Amino acid sequence: MSLIPSFFGNRRSSIFDPFSLDVWDPFKDFPFSSPSSSLSTRSSETSAFVNTRIDWKETPEAHVFKADVPGLKKEEVKVEVEDDRVLQISGERNAEKEDKNDSWHRVERSSGKFMRRFRLPENAKMDHIKASMENGVLTVTIPKLEVKKPDVKSIEISG
Repeated sequence: MSLIPSFFGNRRSSIFDPFSLDVWDPFKDFPFSSPSSSLSTRSSETSAFVNTRIDWKETPEAHVFKADVPGLKKEEVKVEVEDDRVLQISGERNAEKEDKNDSWHRVERSSGKFMRRFRLPENAKMDHIKASMENGVLTVTIPKLEVKKPDVKSIEISG
């Protein structure tokens, strides 16, 4: 195991992924707020929810996205398709309201908005998208168009 964090992330993601629309923020890990961040008043400790992790796998039948959204209800998560082929998954968890009589010792649960966008390949059936949520995991399934196998006709060789 390397002690140096990988520049390219884990083995399942890549900055060269042509389908990912995530924008790289070179300042995201610095202690000061990022110029591109709209959450400049929040510390990175409480805004970890912003970086919701999503897995995308392709099976022979479908493209399957799984997003960890613990503590959110299905009404607090949006799954949308824009520009015909861009899947957008977004949501928000509000911070717990503070009472003047409460004394907080530690705040570790994340809050804030998240939005992830993915450009879908041509073989995605856009009119058959299904989404479900169970135990804090959102699953979006997009069936693939059936690939018609070319008709092969054997030709007998004479001679």
